[in-house]
Amino acid sequence: MPQPRRLPQLENLPRMVYARSESLPAGSLAAAHSHAFGQLSFAGEGVLTVATPTGSHVAPPRRAVWLPPGLVHEVTTSQPAEMRSLYIRADQDIFCPPRCLVLTVGPLARELILAAAALPPEYDEEGPDGRLVAVLLDQLATLPEAGFSLPWPADPQLAAVCRALAAAPDDVRPMETLAKNAGMTGRTLARRFQVETGLSFGKWRRRQRLLAALAHLEAGASVTAAGLESGYESASAFVAAFREAFGVTPGEFARGLRSGSNVTAGNHACSC
Repeated sequence: MPQPRRLPQLENLPRMVYARSESLPAGSLAAAHSHAFGQLSFAGEGVLTVATPTGSHVAPPRRAVWLPPGLVHEVTTSQPAEMRSLYIRADQDIFCPPRCLVLTVGPLARELILAAAALPPEYDEEGPDGRLVAVLLDQLATLPEAGFSLPWPADPQLAAVCRALAAAPDDVRPMETLAKNAGMTGRTLARRFQVETGLSFGKWRRRQRLLAALAHLEAGASVTAAGLESGYESASAFVAAFREAFGVTPGEFARGLRSGSNVTAGNHACSC
């Protein structure tokens, strides 16, 4: 059963950046809400899943999700997680155009985020603390995008197909069958899917399966079980797809989750 989180009631930020540190239990849920300011949610440990009206965004350790001001979102964790949240005033245009992003956080940015999270709410903007925040904002703007986002189509027929696949990642029905059940041809589904999500249906489905596998690995499933439950016919096919997309094997990723080491997914955007 989800464990609802109490969210801060902030209409205005006391400084340019306001930080919060939270230890989240397994099954925590921040129900759909929005802010008048931007938010960077950094996963120090555990995996954060952020859902927005246009997609799902997964942040394993040493990743962060950027949410622009005004975007409705909810945050869940399937296992315990350590989260650092930076609320940033809306006039700071760090990422343009404004959109939800999953970012790879390097060692310098990580230390800056942790240092900012330890600042008092009303830190001295003219002193060392203010200079630290200025460097942090500069570093955030340079972080590379990671391939842990899954765009969601607005079209109701396509969204119904996506919901069915998200509920059953091991669904092996071909695109033509899924399209027929949705009341369209396979060609129409493929064309509309590309327009709505920016991905081909095949790439979207592969990415959805790999992101589903992350949750299984986080929960302690074996590589074989995670692959089969995510729709792969064999462990070898799963390992190859995972390595191609994220730069590490699923076993290396799982060991990194358990040990808290830097062996999680690679720094390149997912090509799946």
